[in-house]
Amino acid sequence: MTVNDRDKAEIVHVVKKFADMGFEIYATAGTRQVLQEAGIDAVFVEKIHEGTENAVKLMEEGKLNYLISTSAKGRNPQKDSVITRRKAVERGIPCLTSIDTANVLADSLCSLYTQESIELVDINHLRRNLVKLPFTKMQSCGNDYIYFNCLEQQLDNPAGLAVRLSRRNRGIGVVMICPSAKADVYVKVYNVDGTNGGIGGNAIRCVGKYLYDNGIVPKDEISIETDYGIKRLKLIKRNGKVWGASVLMGKPQLVPAALPMLASGEDFINRPIEVLGQTYMATCLSVGNPHMVIFTDDLEAVQLEKIGSHFEHHEWFPERVNVEFVKVFSRDILYMRVWERGNGYTNACGTGSCAAVVAAVLNGLCEKGQEITVKQPGGDLIISYDGENISMTGSAEKLFEGVVEI
Repeated sequence: MTVNDRDKAEIVHVVKKFADMGFEIYATAGTRQVLQEAGIDAVFVEKIHEGTENAVKLMEEGKLNYLISTSAKGRNPQKDSVITRRKAVERGIPCLTSIDTANVLADSLCSLYTQESIELVDINHLRRNLVKLPFTKMQSCGNDYIYFNCLEQQLDNPAGLAVRLSRRNRGIGVVMICPSAKADVYVKVYNVDGTNGGIGGNAIRCVGKYLYDNGIVPKDEISIETDYGIKRLKLIKRNGKVWGASVLMGKPQLVPAALPMLASGEDFINRPIEVLGQTYMATCLSVGNPHMVIFTDDLEAVQLEKIGSHFEHHEWFPERVNVEFVKVFSRDILYMRVWERGNGYTNACGTGSCAAVVAAVLNGLCEKGQEITVKQPGGDLIISYDGENISMTGSAEKLFEGVVEI
């Protein structure tokens, strides 16, 4: 950031949006002072004529994603602003010379919409009336989703719908229950940002309850097709209604390439990984989606809301990663906090709990085949791992039904 004096008052609210998204802010002296007075941290950089620790060096080191420059106008090749903007063009770095443009960019990034979740509409055939879509809101261990019965209706743009309906805070998503030729139903989970949510361990248990309680699949054992194979549920009932389920989650993948993860070797167990200049000992695996498990003695000291995004977008994970910080309380009790890719900080994670137990077993902290309680802010899950397959048991709750118009 390097802006004219006339723009300094307007830049604060724009920069705050970038800071809240996790961007590291660099600013020249005058701009930095205004930001700091507004409570926004910024790293000082020199102007080109002041020294070598300047924006050009940052661009050459690959540290800048965007450049906001509203400095003096003109084409004098000796001016700092002209040199900086020319370097941005050479490096393919978006250079924003208007506060309004920077604000629109920030709003676009904050919206979570992507090329995959924006719907293309044929303006020659626009519908005249809103479509009413019935849904059911359910939760398990604090993971709440909106469930759409796609056995009876069609969602034209589920990724975009997930972004639209998931704005109240982080943690909610959309689940589609669809026909399947291989199992009782096919389930697709969408994260807050419209990306593929993978298996969704907590979501699957809610699907089992939905199917049984609504008489769609009146069986005690239900098979669910996912993008990562067929998962089988054994329903647990109380007073004729489904309380929860035990899910056979399958075999974890330990080879880094299967996550995918850009690391060598046949596994990544208790190996170092650097995030924000700090080295962590991590165990990485996939249980249908990629996870990084880090054990710690002081779980509450972990500022996951601040560092979670940096783990999620670590360069070793081309499809991003979920991260779990875990404290071993005893051989059969783990405490866990989780940052989910596409959702951010969440109260609980089913596949994350499975990953935590597998990692604990692999590191000799828990026993194979033993039922282990994973305690999270949203509630408890019971996980067991026998060295081959994972079993997960937990509750499922229907909250309410409704209709959304789009």
